[in-house]
This record gives sequence, structure tokens and C-alpha cells, in this order.
Amino acid sequence: MNPNLSFEPISRETVSSQIRGQLLRLIATGELAPGTKMPSERTLSEQFGVARTSVREAMQGLVSIGVVERRGNRSYVGEHLPEIDINGLDQRKGFVRELFETRRVLEPAIFALAAMRAQESTRVRVRELAAEFDATMEVEAFRQLDREFHTTIASACGNPLLIELYNKVLDRLFRSDGFASLLSDDLNQSEVREIVSTSVAAHHQLAEAFAQADSGAMTTAATDHVCSVEQRMLANLI
Repeated sequence: MNPNLSFEPISRETVSSQIRGQLLRLIATGELAPGTKMPSERTLSEQFGVARTSVREAMQGLVSIGVVERRGNRSYVGEHLPEIDINGLDQRKGFVRELFETRRVLEPAIFALAAMRAQESTRVRVRELAAEFDATMEVEAFRQLDREFHTTIASACGNPLLIELYNKVLDRLFRSDGFASLLSDDLNQSEVREIVSTSVAAHHQLAEAFAQADSGAMTTAATDHVCSVEQRMLANLI
């Protein structure tokens, strides 16, 4: 084990993803050079202070994206690495943090007001939109439906200033090249599919709370949905 390599402490949340992120950064910066033998699972588990199963999962993730290769029973940094832009990654994920922080502040409150104030026709329309979500739908189709779903709910809050502000936030979300590139990156497709799949149930929960005019359930569902998507994007997308 190279004594000059340093790792950051790991929290209990998304352990394997954090390990993968730290190892990926060392590979991208050249501290773990192409062709270098990767530290053993035992060494990494001791260094990170985590179970070997978490290390194994993280290593499997690196193998799946082509930055680590298996040779016999050992792992090596790939000789020919796919392009990894750490600076670009930091900028894109920095935007995700800012965007979802803003959504956490605005969306639950706006959606709670909407749940209380909506006309019956809007409640019916939101249920219809929720029924269109499908775990197998293409990402672009999902994003278009997602925007219509959220704007339809927000439009019922009865406050034109909040509606305008929320629409500006969604404009940043849906017009951001960096955000779109995270979703379209070939290395992220498996995780993006999971985000789409898990979001289907979240939209049904939102639609049900909205239909029942339950502002408390709406606040909880909106907060849980935004936090879940943010966590998965920051932890698992590359």
C-alpha cells in the first residue's frame, strides 16, 4: 500500500458510493496510475474503516465503468482509461447541490399550498399525469412528463409570485447542459434508470396527497422525493 495515498473518513450513508468516488478521484488525478495494482479489499476496508462487502461493491462499480480491470484474483487500474473530467464533475455536481437545495426550500411549501387550494379539475389532471409515468420510459420522455407534472401542481398554489419563482427554478433544471450531461453520460445509464424507476412511486404518492388535499402528506412526499433524487445523483452519478 502506497503510504502517500490518503483517504477521507467514510460516513455510514452510501458507503460504497463514497469509496468508489474517492478511488475514482485518485485514479483520475494519477495518484493511482494506469496499470497500478489496486489495494486489496482487506487493505481498503481497514483504511476506510468499513466492511469488505462495501469495498467489494465499490470495486465492482469501478470495473463496470472500465477504470479498473480484473486480472486473475487481483484488480488493476485500467491501462486505457475512459476520459474522466474531475473539474467538470465537480461543477456539475455543485450545480445539482444548489438546485436541489433551492427545491427543498420551495417545493414542499408550494406543493402544500397547492394541495389545499387546487380545483378538482387540477387534482384529476395530476392523477392522469401520474398514471403516465412508467419505469421503462426513456429519460427524455420522463423529463418532459416530470416538468408538466410539477408545474401543474405548482400552478394550483394560488400565488403568482411563487409560481413564477418555481418556474424559474425548473427552467434552470431543464435547460442546464451540465445536468443533462449527467443524465446522458453512458457511464450513468444504469443509475439513471434506477432514478426513473424509483421516481414513479414518488409521483404516485404526490398525486395521491394532492388528490386528497392533504397538505401534510404533500409536504412529506415532496421533501422525500427531492432528497432521494438529490442523494442518488450526488452519490452515484459520475
